[in-house]
Amino acid sequence: MKFTVKKALFSLLCSLALPLSANASDEKVKVPSAEQLTIERIYSSPSLNGQTPKSLKFSPDGTRVTYLQGKAEDLNRYDLWEYNLASKENKLLVDSQSLFSGPENLSDEEKARRERQRIYGVGIMEYQFSQDGSALLFPLNGDIYYYHLTTKTAKRLTETAGFETDVKFSPQGNFVSYIREQNIYVLNIASGEERQLTIDGGGTIKNGMSEFVAQEEMSRMTGYWWSPNEKHIAFLRVDETPVKTVIRNEIYAEKIELIEQRYPATGTNNVHIQLAVTDIKGKKIRFVELGDNKDIYIPRVKWLSDSKKVSYQLQSRDQKTLTLKTYNLKKRRQKTLLVEKSSHWLNLHKDLTFLSDNKTFIWASERDGYKHLYHYNLKGELISQLTKGEWVVDSLTRVDEKNGWVYFTGRADTPLERHLYKVPLSGKSPENVQRITKRNGFHSINFSQTSESYIDSFSNTKTPKQVSLHSANGEHITWLAENKVTPEHPVAPYYNGLVMPEFGSLKSDDGKADLYYKLYKPKNMQPGKKYPVIVRVYGGPHAQLVTNKWQGADITQYMLQQGYIVYQLDNRGSNYRGTAFEFPIYETLGQVEVADQITGVKYLHTLPYVDKERIGVFGHSYGGYMALMTMFKAGDYFKAGVSGAPVTDWMLYDTHYTERYLNHPNVNAAGYQQSSVFPYVSGLSGPMMVYHGMADDNVLFTNTTKLIKALQDEGKLFELMTYPGSKHSMRGKKVKVHLNATIMDFFDRHFK
Repeated sequence: MKFTVKKALFSLLCSLALPLSANASDEKVKVPSAEQLTIERIYSSPSLNGQTPKSLKFSPDGTRVTYLQGKAEDLNRYDLWEYNLASKENKLLVDSQSLFSGPENLSDEEKARRERQRIYGVGIMEYQFSQDGSALLFPLNGDIYYYHLTTKTAKRLTETAGFETDVKFSPQGNFVSYIREQNIYVLNIASGEERQLTIDGGGTIKNGMSEFVAQEEMSRMTGYWWSPNEKHIAFLRVDETPVKTVIRNEIYAEKIELIEQRYPATGTNNVHIQLAVTDIKGKKIRFVELGDNKDIYIPRVKWLSDSKKVSYQLQSRDQKTLTLKTYNLKKRRQKTLLVEKSSHWLNLHKDLTFLSDNKTFIWASERDGYKHLYHYNLKGELISQLTKGEWVVDSLTRVDEKNGWVYFTGRADTPLERHLYKVPLSGKSPENVQRITKRNGFHSINFSQTSESYIDSFSNTKTPKQVSLHSANGEHITWLAENKVTPEHPVAPYYNGLVMPEFGSLKSDDGKADLYYKLYKPKNMQPGKKYPVIVRVYGGPHAQLVTNKWQGADITQYMLQQGYIVYQLDNRGSNYRGTAFEFPIYETLGQVEVADQITGVKYLHTLPYVDKERIGVFGHSYGGYMALMTMFKAGDYFKAGVSGAPVTDWMLYDTHYTERYLNHPNVNAAGYQQSSVFPYVSGLSGPMMVYHGMADDNVLFTNTTKLIKALQDEGKLFELMTYPGSKHSMRGKKVKVHLNATIMDFFDRHFK
């Protein structure tokens, strides 16, 4: 089966013009006449998205599928649920309040870790199965709880003054490991004996922990890894001494905290990092020789299945070279398996799988301009390219060695959807992939350990998230959470009032790229009337807004009910289109992205129902940066703007992210200057509002205070809303309700 992206996209765009329906059969949804949506209701319980299970897992014994679900009366307090495959029933497995009730007391490290993970809530936020599937592990309120599924009893494993974080079962379930006070500990479950494996943690030394940029930019939330045979642990020793200490204000309603933080701003020193291996008795710690250059990153570590070797990836400071190596514990020798190079930057991934024979592995690479899968042997020799074409692989999901199939999610049909596919492990016909998932939309896949079945979390613009169980060939076995829109569904009172987007594409002004967009129009538009537009933008790398995915009864739908058109366009630099689409932003941010957004507005000007004098822009984080750049540089097109938690000066952001796209400031000073918002402040001509959390530890509040001063120096009037105690993600119902009401008030005052 050969896929042609343009034909598939045309088919998709046509299908998305169909009437709204909630199910694959397009049957009429019998729900009440639509009620008016309110901002208060959007962020209240129960969730308008309905049953939205998260952290879905197969139990190791394959008897149940488990997931976290918010309580009906409190969507931010999570319990553990199961779908029992024998009884075919969903039921509560562990009530979080039976383990611990009341407000949680978390360490600063755990709070920061959750912020990096974008985890928000209380109760059971993480869980792990023992290898035999008989027990579960929960970190809760700074301690560790062991829950036996047969007896349905919980045991508190730790009760200390210190906080336990990054809790793990050992591979065979005999031990529990965790970090306490920057050292690695293991606890024997049967005997209750606790053993400290590292002793020098504390101050600037962190053992088994991930440094700031690893958490925020590399998606590596841990710093230690068990060997499959439970005899060794590989870990990273992080020394933060070289990183400059900054004093950061966190402003709360009734206090100001001065936080000393070792923050690696672009161009400054990173941590010193070492890779080590210890036995579980903590008696032998061996450090792996990483070479003379200490200015490196270690984004990934992974054991081979025989426990004799551990692999690690070494990334250069400029992120143009990535080396995959193995270390042999017994021989104390290293081997380089492969080296990836780029003239711009290399995107990290988690798509490395060593096969059970310990002779070959699967690896992802963008060497031909698109992310694809490759099969190597442990000599570093390429066996075959497994996938090929002008489309990208999202992630490697499963290798079925027994039957010779490699399963992955990707965009072989269209970049606007994600599907499950398979290709032969033999490497024959890499351009002819087989699609497994049937329904058009977005699929997230979790395979069972046996490779015989998978969990599919699916949605599209018409369908709230549904979770189902399938055999490996795609056959539907059963619903885990059908989440069908019935009169009892939380979204039912608003469902018939929801507006589905129109999808389309434009050529960039230079003719080099196709730009996908989605356009939402208010219901019951009046002939001859011109409507205001809000352009919702992100525009940054590793993101995509224009997808066939459920957005639900969100703030976009509220904007539509208030008479606004809403428009989104994915500019160059954004994700899932290949490196030629990503790389134009290299060494100068805020240039091609703004040009592409202008292309989108020029298209809006051709629509007879658009008022080109009332086109506004709104974005958060990189989107906040884009809102500023479009308002400062393209005021003829963007007449009002809201900028949330923006980066204003890239010298204030971290090394790993910023240098990936802008290179080192010592070699690209001009690019940093051109990418800052400050050279363009004088171009502001329309009304603008800026908001920022006053305890933001990601995009520091200093970005906004510098902007305030620059606007004042230029004599520019603007509006400002700050949120005491809020981090970058602007968590909490009260904050979100007030923030979105403030944004709508701003646009209403200037566009109505």
